[in-house]
Amino acid sequence: MIKSMTGFGRCEITEGNRKYTVEMKSVNHRYLDANIKMPKKLSFFESSVRNELKNYVQRGKIDLFIIYEDFSEDNVCIRYNKDIAAEYIGYLKQMAADFGLDNDIRVSTLSRYPEVFSMEEQTVDEEEIWKGLAKAIQGAAEGLVQTRIREGKNLAEDLIGKLDGMLEHVAFIEVRSPQIIEEYRKKLTERVHELLSDATIDEARILTEVTIFADKVCVDEELVRLRSHIETMKQSLTDGGSIGRKLDFIAQEMNREANTILSKANDLAVSNRGIDLKTEIEKVREQIQNIE
Repeated sequence: MIKSMTGFGRCEITEGNRKYTVEMKSVNHRYLDANIKMPKKLSFFESSVRNELKNYVQRGKIDLFIIYEDFSEDNVCIRYNKDIAAEYIGYLKQMAADFGLDNDIRVSTLSRYPEVFSMEEQTVDEEEIWKGLAKAIQGAAEGLVQTRIREGKNLAEDLIGKLDGMLEHVAFIEVRSPQIIEEYRKKLTERVHELLSDATIDEARILTEVTIFADKVCVDEELVRLRSHIETMKQSLTDGGSIGRKLDFIAQEMNREANTILSKANDLAVSNRGIDLKTEIEKVREQIQNIE
């Protein structure tokens, strides 16, 4: 199967007092480009998040959002800094003595001084948090992949339809090309008859002219290569995998062959088919840009 590079996935995991919500969306990009937004307290997991994402996606621009909620009642504690409080008391006593003031130090007043009491987060179990976060990432990534697969299937069906239409154009040109040469030979012979009346016609000279013309308009090699490229692309779409870059290269080669066919065309019907070929190839190239 093939995958589109456009997709969306979301997963929400609750384990104990912790809740993890992960959303990710992707669009086409030449390489894998992940933009991760997460709480600062989880920033040390960024490398692990990127490695996990690589298990599911090879190409595309990914925007990944992580929301982490901890409902634990004991995740924060108050710390009493006795040494700092002692320093405050010492200086306050000194101030009272220096300026002859009453020493009215009260606990309620001292407790409001900076750093006497401080809030500290309890040490968290990183391994436990990662297990929950990894599950949420995996769930969102699986959802993303499924949407990419569904769109990829639609892309493949549409591309194969376009490639079959291109084969019809190729088949027409293959049939029409010999007819062009025969029509040229016939017109040339008739023209010579008109000019020379009853004079003897040099068949060898006519044959030479027809051969030169045939060589100029011959597109047999281009048609063989173009048909081969089309069949290769169809087979690649059937085989699946991460084939976006390969298909883009094949499309470039197809366009090159179509240009050559069009440049050699000396017939309106072949020219029209050549234009149709280039139009379809361009449509194919645009869609290929969204294949992983």
